[in-house]
Amino acid sequence: MTIQMIYFDLGNVLLSFSHERMCQQMADVAGVPLDVVRTTVFGDDDAHAAQIRYETGLIDTDGYFEYFCRSTGTRPNRQHLERAFCDIFAPIEETWALVRKLAAAGHRLGILSNTNSLQWEWCTDGRFPLLADLGGPGSPFAWAVLSFEVHSMKPDRPIYDVAVERVGVPASNIFFVDDRPENVVGAKTAGIDAVLFTDAEQLAIDLRARGIAGI
Repeated sequence: MTIQMIYFDLGNVLLSFSHERMCQQMADVAGVPLDVVRTTVFGDDDAHAAQIRYETGLIDTDGYFEYFCRSTGTRPNRQHLERAFCDIFAPIEETWALVRKLAAAGHRLGILSNTNSLQWEWCTDGRFPLLADLGGPGSPFAWAVLSFEVHSMKPDRPIYDVAVERVGVPASNIFFVDDRPENVVGAKTAGIDAVLFTDAEQLAIDLRARGIAGI
């Protein structure tokens, strides 16, 4: 089948990130030990539930801030805590070079990501120029399908169905790359041609194997 749309995951495909840095920065702002923040953000059932609710848009940033305050017994400066939560990303330059080539060759590109509204706003506010103005002339990406907007997270089926509907072509004509095996499996279950991201060099090989020109 001819590939008519290429979706990229965001984290660890287009942008690297560090949860350890995030937790340390949030601990510094809140004035609590690192382990307290690790537990609050990642460490128990309440943390997992709060993360899912935030990344599926069932609570907003206000709600997640209140959860953090209750869990840590603190009420840190909101602006400083948000920066600590977000200032963890860096571009993966080799992938961006590939994105530029694909866009220049006229391929349709999009983003399919589990994320929250605050970190998405941080990543698209202009600090990473190719993520700004999605769908506009300054971005290689036509659109983004985001968990907090569609109320579903990879690897659950609904988010992939939205990604397919947005394109308007059969799932088998869509290619997707993600760094998490379970998300690749979820995409394949939805009929999408998907591969696991290891590095940009292997991704280029995977794309060429499917007849993608321009790389």
